[in-house]
Amino acid sequence: MTDDWQCLELAHGGDENAWRDLFERHYPALVRMTSCITGSIETGQDLAQESFVRLLHADIRHHAGTFKSFLSTIAYRLALKEKLRIGLYQRPDPALIADESPSPLELAIRDDTGRMIIRVIQSLSAEQREILTLRYIGGHSYEEIARITEVPIGTVKSRVFYAVKTCRELLEQRGVFK
Repeated sequence: MTDDWQCLELAHGGDENAWRDLFERHYPALVRMTSCITGSIETGQDLAQESFVRLLHADIRHHAGTFKSFLSTIAYRLALKEKLRIGLYQRPDPALIADESPSPLELAIRDDTGRMIIRVIQSLSAEQREILTLRYIGGHSYEEIARITEVPIGTVKSRVFYAVKTCRELLEQRGVFK
Protein backbone atom coordinates (compact mmCIF):
# COMPACT_ATOMS: atom_id res chain seq x y z
CA MET A 1 0.00 0.00 0.00
CA THR A 2 1.35 3.37 -1.04
CA ASP A 3 1.37 6.15 1.53
CA ASP A 4 -1.15 8.96 1.06
CA TRP A 5 1.34 11.62 0.01
CA GLN A 6 2.72 9.29 -2.68
CA CYS A 7 -0.81 8.48 -3.82
CA LEU A 8 -1.50 12.19 -4.15
CA GLU A 9 1.58 12.66 -6.30
CA LEU A 10 0.50 9.76 -8.50
CA ALA A 11 -3.02 11.20 -8.69
CA HIS A 12 -1.65 14.59 -9.71
CA GLY A 13 0.21 12.71 -12.44
CA GLY A 14 -3.06 11.28 -13.74
CA ASP A 15 -3.18 7.90 -11.97
CA GLU A 16 -6.91 7.28 -11.48
CA ASN A 17 -6.33 4.26 -9.24
CA ALA A 18 -4.25 6.34 -6.84
CA TRP A 19 -7.00 8.96 -6.76
CA ARG A 20 -9.64 6.29 -6.13
CA ASP A 21 -7.54 4.82 -3.28
CA LEU A 22 -7.25 8.22 -1.60
CA PHE A 23 -10.94 8.86 -2.02
CA GLU A 24 -11.97 5.47 -0.63
CA ARG A 25 -9.63 5.82 2.37
CA HIS A 26 -10.62 9.32 3.42
CA TYR A 27 -14.07 10.17 2.05
CA PRO A 28 -16.17 8.37 4.73
CA ALA A 29 -14.32 10.09 7.61
CA LEU A 30 -14.63 13.49 5.92
CA VAL A 31 -18.37 12.99 5.44
CA ARG A 32 -18.80 12.11 9.12
CA MET A 33 -16.77 15.11 10.23
CA THR A 34 -18.38 17.68 7.92
CA SER A 35 -21.87 16.27 8.58
CA CYS A 36 -21.40 16.70 12.31
CA ILE A 37 -20.21 20.27 11.86
CA THR A 38 -23.00 21.28 9.48
CA GLY A 39 -25.76 19.00 10.80
CA SER A 40 -26.56 17.62 7.34
CA ILE A 41 -25.37 14.43 5.65
CA GLU A 42 -26.05 15.84 2.19
CA THR A 43 -23.99 18.94 2.94
CA GLY A 44 -21.29 16.75 4.49
CA GLN A 45 -21.11 14.64 1.33
CA ASP A 46 -20.88 17.74 -0.87
CA LEU A 47 -18.16 19.25 1.31
CA ALA A 48 -16.15 16.02 1.38
CA GLN A 49 -16.25 15.90 -2.41
CA GLU A 50 -15.32 19.58 -2.63
CA SER A 51 -12.37 18.87 -0.31
CA PHE A 52 -11.03 16.37 -2.82
CA VAL A 53 -11.50 18.84 -5.68
CA ARG A 54 -9.52 21.43 -3.71
CA LEU A 55 -6.90 18.80 -2.90
CA LEU A 56 -6.50 17.97 -6.58
CA HIS A 57 -5.86 21.63 -7.39
CA ALA A 58 -3.73 22.39 -4.32
CA ASP A 59 -0.14 23.48 -4.82
CA ILE A 60 1.52 21.51 -2.02
CA ARG A 61 5.11 22.53 -1.44
CA HIS A 62 5.91 20.27 1.52
CA HIS A 63 4.59 17.20 3.30
CA ALA A 64 4.90 18.44 6.86
CA GLY A 65 2.25 16.83 9.02
CA THR A 66 -0.03 14.03 8.07
CA PHE A 67 -2.01 13.81 4.88
CA LYS A 68 -5.15 13.17 6.93
CA SER A 69 -4.59 16.41 8.85
CA PHE A 70 -3.99 18.36 5.63
CA LEU A 71 -7.18 17.04 4.00
CA SER A 72 -9.19 17.48 7.21
CA THR A 73 -8.10 21.12 7.39
CA ILE A 74 -9.53 21.71 3.93
CA ALA A 75 -12.80 19.97 4.86
CA TYR A 76 -13.04 21.70 8.25
CA ARG A 77 -12.65 25.17 6.74
CA LEU A 78 -15.17 24.40 4.00
CA ALA A 79 -17.64 23.17 6.64
CA LEU A 80 -17.23 26.35 8.70
CA LYS A 81 -17.75 28.53 5.63
CA GLU A 82 -20.83 26.56 4.65
CA LYS A 83 -22.23 26.82 8.15
CA LEU A 84 -21.79 30.58 8.06
CA ARG A 85 -23.25 30.78 4.57
CA ILE A 86 -26.46 28.99 5.48
CA GLY A 87 -26.78 30.67 8.85
CA LEU A 88 -26.17 27.67 11.07
CA TYR A 89 -23.43 29.26 13.10
CA GLN A 90 -25.76 30.03 16.02
CA ARG A 91 -26.47 27.44 18.68
CA PRO A 92 -29.21 25.05 17.64
CA ASP A 93 -32.74 26.15 18.52
CA PRO A 94 -33.78 24.41 21.78
CA ALA A 95 -37.16 23.61 20.19
CA LEU A 96 -35.37 21.65 17.47
CA ILE A 97 -33.30 19.76 20.03
CA ALA A 98 -36.47 18.89 21.97
CA ASP A 99 -38.09 17.61 18.76
CA GLU A 100 -37.79 13.82 18.92
CA SER A 101 -38.15 13.21 15.18
CA PRO A 102 -34.82 12.06 13.75
CA SER A 103 -32.80 14.38 11.52
CA PRO A 104 -31.26 13.03 8.29
CA LEU A 105 -27.96 12.71 10.15
CA GLU A 106 -29.62 10.73 12.91
CA LEU A 107 -31.39 8.49 10.41
CA ALA A 108 -27.99 7.47 9.08
CA ILE A 109 -27.03 6.42 12.58
CA ARG A 110 -29.27 3.42 13.22
CA ASP A 111 -28.32 2.80 16.82
CA ASP A 112 -30.45 4.62 19.44
CA THR A 113 -27.44 5.38 21.62
CA GLY A 114 -25.55 6.73 18.61
CA ARG A 115 -28.47 9.00 17.74
CA MET A 116 -28.67 10.23 21.33
CA ILE A 117 -24.92 10.96 21.35
CA ILE A 118 -25.16 12.90 18.06
CA ARG A 119 -28.12 14.89 19.44
CA VAL A 120 -26.13 15.75 22.57
CA ILE A 121 -23.06 16.73 20.54
CA GLN A 122 -25.22 18.97 18.34
CA SER A 123 -26.49 20.75 21.46
CA LEU A 124 -22.96 21.88 22.40
CA SER A 125 -21.58 25.31 21.56
CA ALA A 126 -20.10 25.54 18.06
CA GLU A 127 -16.52 25.66 19.39
CA GLN A 128 -16.94 22.57 21.57
CA ARG A 129 -18.88 20.68 18.89
CA GLU A 130 -16.22 21.29 16.24
CA ILE A 131 -13.32 20.35 18.51
CA LEU A 132 -15.11 17.20 19.71
CA THR A 133 -15.92 16.25 16.12
CA LEU A 134 -12.29 16.62 15.05
CA ARG A 135 -11.07 14.65 18.08
CA TYR A 136 -13.46 11.73 18.21
CA ILE A 137 -15.04 11.51 14.78
CA GLY A 138 -12.04 12.77 12.82
CA GLY A 139 -9.55 10.95 15.04
CA HIS A 140 -7.09 13.85 15.20
CA SER A 141 -4.52 14.46 17.90
CA TYR A 142 -4.63 17.63 20.01
CA GLU A 143 -1.69 19.01 18.03
CA GLU A 144 -3.44 18.38 14.71
CA ILE A 145 -6.64 20.00 15.97
CA ALA A 146 -4.67 23.05 17.11
CA ARG A 147 -3.18 23.37 13.61
CA ILE A 148 -6.51 22.78 11.84
CA THR A 149 -8.50 25.22 13.96
CA GLU A 150 -5.65 27.67 14.49
CA VAL A 151 -6.19 27.84 18.26
CA PRO A 152 -3.64 27.15 21.02
CA ILE A 153 -3.30 23.54 22.12
CA GLY A 154 -4.35 24.46 25.67
CA THR A 155 -7.62 25.82 24.29
CA VAL A 156 -8.14 22.59 22.34
CA LYS A 157 -7.59 20.49 25.46
CA SER A 158 -9.90 22.70 27.51
CA ARG A 159 -12.68 22.58 24.91
CA VAL A 160 -12.42 18.80 24.61
CA PHE A 161 -12.50 18.42 28.40
CA TYR A 162 -15.56 20.63 28.88
CA ALA A 163 -17.35 19.19 25.83
CA VAL A 164 -16.88 15.64 27.11
CA LYS A 165 -17.97 16.70 30.59
CA THR A 166 -21.13 18.35 29.23
CA CYS A 167 -21.90 15.35 27.00
CA ARG A 168 -21.46 12.97 29.91
CA GLU A 169 -23.82 15.04 32.10
CA LEU A 170 -26.46 15.26 29.37
CA LEU A 171 -26.21 11.55 28.58
CA GLU A 172 -26.52 10.72 32.30
CA GLN A 173 -29.68 12.85 32.43
CA ARG A 174 -31.09 10.87 29.49
CA GLY A 175 -30.22 7.54 31.08
CA VAL A 176 -27.43 6.50 28.71
CA PHE A 177 -24.79 6.55 31.49
CA LYS A 178 -25.33 5.87 35.16
